[in-house]
Amino acid sequence: MGAQWKAKHKQDAANAKGRIFTKLAKEIAVAARNGADPDMNAKLRSAIDTAKKASMPKDTLERAIKKGAGLLDGPANYETVVYEGFAPHQVPVIVECLTDNKNRSAQSIRQLFRKGQLATSGAVSWDFKHLGQIEAEANSPDADIELAAIEAGAQDFETGDDAADNEVVFLTEATDLDMVAKALPEFGYTVLTAKLVYRANNPVTLDDEQRAEVEAFLDAIDADDDVQNVYVGLAG
Repeated sequence: MGAQWKAKHKQDAANAKGRIFTKLAKEIAVAARNGADPDMNAKLRSAIDTAKKASMPKDTLERAIKKGAGLLDGPANYETVVYEGFAPHQVPVIVECLTDNKNRSAQSIRQLFRKGQLATSGAVSWDFKHLGQIEAEANSPDADIELAAIEAGAQDFETGDDAADNEVVFLTEATDLDMVAKALPEFGYTVLTAKLVYRANNPVTLDDEQRAEVEAFLDAIDADDDVQNVYVGLAG
């Protein structure tokens, strides 16, 4: 959910999964406000795909859709609020909250940033790119990554050493995310997730002790119920 500083093996499985389901359910509910049919609602389709990848129970997923569409207890009233600031050692951070109480979120964020520095809007985001990120899987070993990226309209692609050989991340302009995600299956790729993200232009390099301090700061923010995504300019 955007907390890209974490290594997968460091997550406590039970607690992490519970927080992930809560965040995904809110994301689905917000997306479903624009229609409960994923075939007609690209944002909802992407949120559902992400939830399925995370093994969200079917009844939890369906309840989130119904809540967002106003079929349960009225429509979801979550709002997106973005905060910018610095973690210890001047590491830039963008925090996206999805909340039904902006005053509560503001108070929580102020407290969480006491070991860092909360900044004004634009103080950090100017040094981040806002772009589309698509995680996809090749349907066969013969799939051509470069051809798929060019033909589908992606700006770039990445493959990681720790990822399976057939997994790739395609990067897009923010406005092209849905178009590229729809086109990739034609070129031999199954889309796993598609979302808008922030990526730092100049990530900060730290030593192990400093990095541990920053990670503890980020973990505390990510654990807050209202926090949906955390983006950080941290190298490595």
